[in-house]
Parts: sequence; structure tokens; C-alpha cells
Amino acid sequence: FLALVFDRSLCSKYDLENWEENGEENPLTEMHKDRVALTEDHVMWARKQNLYNETFNTDSMADIRFSHQLLSSDLQRTIGHAMVIDSPTIDHCREALSRDPIIRSLVGVDDDGQCDVSSVPLYRWRQIRDHTLRMDDGRYGLPTMLLAFDRPEAMSDGLREEVQNEHLEYLIRSEKIIACGPLHVATQEKSDPKSVAAGTLMIFNAKDRNDAIEFVENDPMAVAGVYETMTVHRYNQLDVTGKFVSENLYYPNQNTYQMKEAMEYWGYPVDDEQTKWLNW
Repeated sequence: FLALVFDRSLCSKYDLENWEENGEENPLTEMHKDRVALTEDHVMWARKQNLYNETFNTDSMADIRFSHQLLSSDLQRTIGHAMVIDSPTIDHCREALSRDPIIRSLVGVDDDGQCDVSSVPLYRWRQIRDHTLRMDDGRYGLPTMLLAFDRPEAMSDGLREEVQNEHLEYLIRSEKIIACGPLHVATQEKSDPKSVAAGTLMIFNAKDRNDAIEFVENDPMAVAGVYETMTVHRYNQLDVTGKFVSENLYYPNQNTYQMKEAMEYWGYPVDDEQTKWLNW
């Protein structure tokens, strides 16, 4: 699943209209500061979500594959995050989202401490798993994200399917793609026929913003008129893996075990033999 967390659209506690008249700080700057203050909590939540074995977090049904902090076009502020969650059901995905500290801050919680995340846009992302569309981050450019959403008629008139092969050939020839694939309506079951294509998530390398815009505008999907909206974002990649950092052989006194210490504090059996691939 792909969750799109845009601060401005989810939170109503900031005064976006009268802040100048009231002599207040620009609410966009305030949003940025509030998000930055919660980033460490967000990362640790995601890492904890990804850690489980036979004795710890055994009921976990959602892994956070990545969380990218989306940046404003001038690269001066964070404006949200795009998060891919590997989960068998939409309910498990939403349950995990309801515990994300940033989402809880934006959406709020009720008197029982519960967070309703129904307002967070959620899609099924069907990543195209081909080695030709899995370039390294930052190779020949800067990692960039395209979020494109289809015209309502794009599926019914067959246009998306018609240009799909040309679209893939364009991406392969570009040698820019880090990861990509269509976005589908987030139904309970993946096989549900109602889970139709609704857009595209594309992560790619670009020299600068102009290069990124030129690349996506020349995509056959865009040229053919499949998309209704297209937005390009630079982003910061957060390390949400939850894996240990190996010892620094050049600077042996440097502390590289913060994550291990955090896991031990949470009660995770850091010296167990059940998940050695995480520990050693």
C-alpha cells in the first residue's frame, strides 16, 4: 500500500488565512517545524513496526518498506511523506498508520487515544519488479518522485492499457528509474475487480527539477493524456529498516549501536538466534 500524508490537507489546526493579520508565524513554516520535531519518533515507530519474531511484536501484520519526506518545490520545507507499507489487508495497514506519531499529530486522537486515519489517502502500489527498472538512488542524478493520477475515463476508454507497453519501453530506455508501478484503488482484497488503476508512482533520478519535469511530461502516458494531475517532488529518504549498523572498523570508538540499544529498551531480544540476519 502507498499512504500519502500531506500535512496541509490533513491538518486543520493551522490558520492558513489570517496569520499575517494576527502577526503570527507563517503556518507553513510552523507545519515544517512540527514535522521535523516528530521525525525521530516517526522513524523509531517504523523501525519498531518492522521488528518481530516468535517472542516480540508477534502480531505485526504491516512492514514499512520506505518512508520518504516530501519537500517543497524550493526545497526549504518538508510538506509530507509518502510511505509504502507491505500488509496483507487494508485494515492491518490502517491500524499501523494509526500509530504513526506524525499522523496522530496531524489528524488528532479521540478521548480513548484512538486515531481515525480514514482521511489519509491510501492506494495499492503494484511495483514493476524488473531489474531494468531498479537503478541505484542518486545514479546520474538526484532521487525524485512523481505522483500522477489518471483521468476518470482513462481506464474505461482503454487508453492506459493502450499505451502501457510504450510507457514501459520509455522508462527502460531512460535508465533513470529507481522504482515504479501503477497505483490502484485500495480495496480489501488485491484481486477485487474494483481495484482498478488510478495513477502512477514513479521514483527516478533527475539532474534537477527541470530535467525531472521534462522527463515525466514526455512519458507516453502523459503525452497520450492518461493523467489528470502530475506532481514532482524531491524527497529525503528516512532509514526505517530497523536493522543494526555494523561496527565502524576505521573508528572503533564510534557508537554505531543506537538502534540495538533502542530495541533492547523496547524489550526485543537483541541477542536471540531467531533473527540473526537482523542482529549480526
